Formats: sequence, structure tokens, C-alpha cells
Amino acid sequence: MNPSPLRPRTTLATHDVTNQPPPLIGYNAFTSDPALMEAIAREGGDWGTDRLKTYGAIAGDELIAIGFEANENPPRLKTFDRFGHRLDEVEFHPAYHRSMALAKEHGLHGLTWTGQRAGAQVIRSGLIYMHNQMESGTMCPITMTHAAVPALRHAPEIAAEWLPGILANVYDPACRPAAEKQGLTIGMGMTEKQGGSDVRSNTTRATAQGDGRYTLVGHKWFFSAPMCDAFLVLAQEATGPGDGLSCFLLPRWRRDGSRNAIQIQRLKDKLGDRSNASSEVEFVDAEAWRIGEAGRGVPTIIEMVSQTRLDCMLGSAGLMRQALVQAIHHCRHRDAFGTRLIEQPLMTHVLADMALESEAAIALALRLARAFESDDEQEKQLARVATPVGKYLICKTAPPLINEAQECLGGAGYVEESILPRLFRQSPLNSIWEGSGNVQCLDMLRAMGKSPASIEALQAELAAARGAHPAYDAHCDALEQQLRSDADNPVHARRMAEAVARALQARILLTGDAPWVGEAFCAARLTGGHGMAYGTLNTDLDFAGLVARAFPG
Repeated sequence: MNPSPLRPRTTLATHDVTNQPPPLIGYNAFTSDPALMEAIAREGGDWGTDRLKTYGAIAGDELIAIGFEANENPPRLKTFDRFGHRLDEVEFHPAYHRSMALAKEHGLHGLTWTGQRAGAQVIRSGLIYMHNQMESGTMCPITMTHAAVPALRHAPEIAAEWLPGILANVYDPACRPAAEKQGLTIGMGMTEKQGGSDVRSNTTRATAQGDGRYTLVGHKWFFSAPMCDAFLVLAQEATGPGDGLSCFLLPRWRRDGSRNAIQIQRLKDKLGDRSNASSEVEFVDAEAWRIGEAGRGVPTIIEMVSQTRLDCMLGSAGLMRQALVQAIHHCRHRDAFGTRLIEQPLMTHVLADMALESEAAIALALRLARAFESDDEQEKQLARVATPVGKYLICKTAPPLINEAQECLGGAGYVEESILPRLFRQSPLNSIWEGSGNVQCLDMLRAMGKSPASIEALQAELAAARGAHPAYDAHCDALEQQLRSDADNPVHARRMAEAVARALQARILLTGDAPWVGEAFCAARLTGGHGMAYGTLNTDLDFAGLVARAFPG
């Protein structure tokens, strides 16, 4: 991606090299994104504008370059040293370490908890959104480090010991005990072979040692980011009145300074997320410390799950944004059939349709970021029902949009020298991680069934845009009927989740700084006029205006 320091030859023996777009590098991912800037201010994060501008410049230059290097040089497992000693270490390319260092230095792992001001999580979400556009693999450990904080606070003594290193804006990749490091990262291990998302079927056993310690015996089928300093895991209590699934902190090193018995069996050979390591592990009397009450592992870790689901939305929104930017950039600089691609009506239609989807995604994700950090009960209830539907819809829309962007570039979008194949391989991940589509939709029904206040919060949120567009009003009327008739019917849960998510996106855009975008969204998404592919809207919209707004030239 970096331009060559030597001027390339454009006149070759058989032809001249013309009609090629320049490399898209050296731009600011924040100031070139009006929708992002407006959403940050709308949701209370305008005090972080300078921080976002700074990271936007890094994302559009250094980060996009090292992202290629990190993904071209995936991690390697080093199980033993040359003498036969067990190591269980993962080696990474320097580009990966640099990407991690940038993320931690700029607070992507901890600003929510250290910002000490309303809007901190909104700003942190904007940073995550920009980072994911250029290098998604490093966001796995950053996300889990960030999300572990609420869970660890269920054990105040352990939190006091670990949180200073977790929240420090320092990245230390060394493999040594946590007490010897300034900066720490946290991973996670929940799922096992026999259960997957059904974590209550886990068989890993935890046995109390009588001094606060536990020993774990068992396995994890997906053990994310095995190079982290500690992991939150779920295991069955072996003895005592609290038998059941509990949450544990599992450090890489024992208290006596020896390596903990976390045996990495192999690294996963994944479709995407190539720069990051995911693993299968076994625990053989591994030392751990319980977090929260015995037998209450799922409620203890649920706040971590909610935080990671928000990051799934931000991740997918970021992938869509970068794909859109690449497509617009290419079409602005490429001539075909006598005119620029971007000036051809059908291409403009396609790009505008994609732009609507991209803006709606980040608008909903940042609205939820504001709800996450609020102490208001209505905001908490809104987050409870909107998180699963937001994750469901945004993560589902990423793969087809990115594939459409590849088509805008033609064959150039299918080769690894462009970023689009990597974005496309990455795009299914977030719909699977932290609960697939069915899990999200059932969680939505569970929230509505257990807490009618969540439905009331949703209705109050949607009421703010009533009267702004006839298609919106009709959609909300139909949704209210659906909530009455199908709120306990899992067969229709996907249809309801999509309807709720679309209503929320429309509400945000209609009441935002550019209500004309909200009106276009209602016409495009709430009237039934959208076909299978992008560029099939049965309506007359300002397509050129939507494209110009998406990525100003």
C-alpha cells in the first residue's frame, strides 16, 4: 500500500500504464467521514474530537500499511523450545505488535473506564470503528481487555491487583508474570467442543484448594488470544453448595512464578482474522481464581459479553465503511465507457445504496455506546433489547456490502494486493462471535419477556421520530402489532429483530444533523422497495449527494 520511494515506470515496452487510481493512503479516517463526526457529537463525544482526529490520521496512514504486513505474516505457535521444555507461546510479526501498541497507547482498551466523563465510551467506540477498518485482528485482544473490566469488578481484591495493568496505556508483549509488566491484556475462553454457545453444558471442572485458589481440568474449543496475560473462563464448580457454572480468572503464570498449565493444542486455521491467534487448549490443574459468586458464572460474565457484542457491531460497521471508501475512491479515479465510473448513474445508485447501509450501521452502534455508559434505567433497558438486534442486523449486512464493493473494483477487488479480500474474509466473523444470529434473536425475545420495561424503552425511543416520515410511521405501527403478536414466537424472531433494528436506525437518522439522509433511508429500507442486491431501490433519491457525503472528494 505504501507508494514506492522510487518513481515507477508508466511507459512500458508494450503499453502505457494509465487509468489507474492512486493508492488510498495518507488520509484521515475521521475528518473524511461526516457521518462519524456527526454521530460522535450527537452522542456526547464531541470533547474527544482532537483524539479522534489524531487517530484518524494514524488509521489512514500507518495502520493501513502495517495491517497488510500483520495479515501477510500470521502468528506461529511455539509449543516447545529446542531442549523439549514446554513453552506454549505464540510468536507474532512486528507489525502486529505495532498495531497493538497503537491501540493501547490511544486508549482503545480502556477509555470507557478511564475517561471519567460522559461520552468516553462513545469516543472509544469511534476509535475502535476506525481501527477495524484497517486491521481487525488486533481488536480481538483489545476488545476482551476492555470488556473484562466490569466482570473483574465482581471480585474487588482481584480487580485491585489486575486493573492498573489492564487499564494502563502500555503494550508489553513479553511473556512473563503480570507483576513484572506495566501493561496487560485479557483473553477469554467460554465455549467447548460439546456445547458451543450452550455454555451450561461445559465440562471443565474447578476444584477449590482452600486458600482462594482453584485448579481447572478440562478444555476450551475456542480460546481467544492465547498470548494474553490472563483469561476469563467458565468452569463447573466441583464441590460445595455453590455447584454450577462459575467464572474464573486464569493467569498465564502461577503465583509462585511458574508457567500455568495452559497447554495450547493448536492455533485455529481461520477464514479471516489472520493476524490474530485463536486456539484450542487443555487445562491440567491450571491455577485460577473465582470471579463473582459460585454457580453464577453466566451472570458474572454477561456484562463482558454485552461489551464484546457492541464491539462486534463496531467491527462490522468499520469493515463496511472501509469497503465503501475503497469503492468510492476507485470509481472517482477510473474511466469506463467514456466517463468516470462514479458519474455513471447505475454505479452512483449502487454506491449511494451502500452508503446508506454504512451510515445507518455506525449511527446505531454509537447510539448504543451512549446507552451503555448511561446510569439511566430507560437507557439500560434500551441497551438490553437493542444490543442483540443491532448485532444481528449490522453483522449480517457486512458480507454482502463488502462483496458489492469488490464488484465495484472488478477484478482488482478480488486480488490480495487490495484490502477488499481481507475485509470480505473478515466479514462473517462478527455474526458468529459472541452468539450467532439465532442466539441474538432469542436473546431479544428473552429480554422482552423478562423485562416489559425494555419494550417500553424501545417504544419511547422510536416515538422521538414519529411524524417525520410516513414510511417510518407505518413501519412503527406494524412493529407494535408484531411486538404484541410475536413477542413469544421464536419462529418469527429474525423478522422481528430486523424490524426493530431498522426502526432504530431510521429514528436516529431522521432526528440527526442530516434528516434528509434519514428520509432517504426510510424510502430505501422501510417501503419494501429494496431488491436482493445493492442499486435496486425503487425510488428517486439524491444518489450523488449520498455518495458525496459518504466520502468527500
